[in-house]
Amino acid sequence: MIIKRRYGFSILFREILPPLIILTGWDCVVVILFQIFHQEWMEQPALPFSLMGSALAIFLGIRNNAAYARWWEGRTLWGSVTNNCRSFGREVDSLLGGAPELARAMAAYPYILKSSLSNNEPDAVIRTLLDEDTYSFVFSCGNPANALLYKLGQSVRHLVIERNIDGAVHGTVDRILSDLANAQGGLERIRNTPLPIQYSMLPNIVTHLFCILLPLSAVQTLGWITPLGSSIIGVLFQMLDRSGRNLQEPFRDSPHALPMLTISRTIERDLLQPLGETPHPMPTPRFGRVP
Repeated sequence: MIIKRRYGFSILFREILPPLIILTGWDCVVVILFQIFHQEWMEQPALPFSLMGSALAIFLGIRNNAAYARWWEGRTLWGSVTNNCRSFGREVDSLLGGAPELARAMAAYPYILKSSLSNNEPDAVIRTLLDEDTYSFVFSCGNPANALLYKLGQSVRHLVIERNIDGAVHGTVDRILSDLANAQGGLERIRNTPLPIQYSMLPNIVTHLFCILLPLSAVQTLGWITPLGSSIIGVLFQMLDRSGRNLQEPFRDSPHALPMLTISRTIERDLLQPLGETPHPMPTPRFGRVP
């Protein structure tokens, strides 16, 4: 996730630079054909393009709002994961009498969830936090993150029976696991339910079409400075379109995705440091962004 605005603008500008160069070249071709070779077919009325631009701006605004809502909901659910993991570590110690192996297993949970959401290989950190039996069980299941919650629930039950702990206390700890399962379900829903194709592909196609047709309506008025005026408007629409496409996939490996690794390291630190153990170091921000 980008954490410095100036880096965010530069990253976004680099992403749209290739189509911008192509569109600027096309603008120059239009000006040359119109001014030197007097191609009358290029004298297109400006009103249809003005209406098209207004409609496109509204469409992009609606799509970008929907994309940001997905991104923000994902961040909110990750916040719930963070809070519940911390609560689990605290209540295992204060209500169940302490169980370092459960705190370490919970520290592995966000790493497993991150790998599942981003469709990446499991993080090597997970092996250092889980014992071999738990690791084998979790990754033998189709949903490793859910399997770990199941395993933690079993471990809590055994601990309650072994230490003769009151059932109400067991219910309090188990509710945390249920809240984690609810947050995980919300994150999986976002991952498995992409935006409709009308929101994901159509704005990109219409934006490129608009930028191609724009100089045909501007060349009569702007003349030789058409590439300047057309490119400025084109780059604004390109940036709006690119912003929405970046936000609509909050778990994809990109500079604009949620900082899931940083969140996972934060949870690991908050769970292991009270036990006197040393967590893995926090990732270093690069180019104004955190992974």
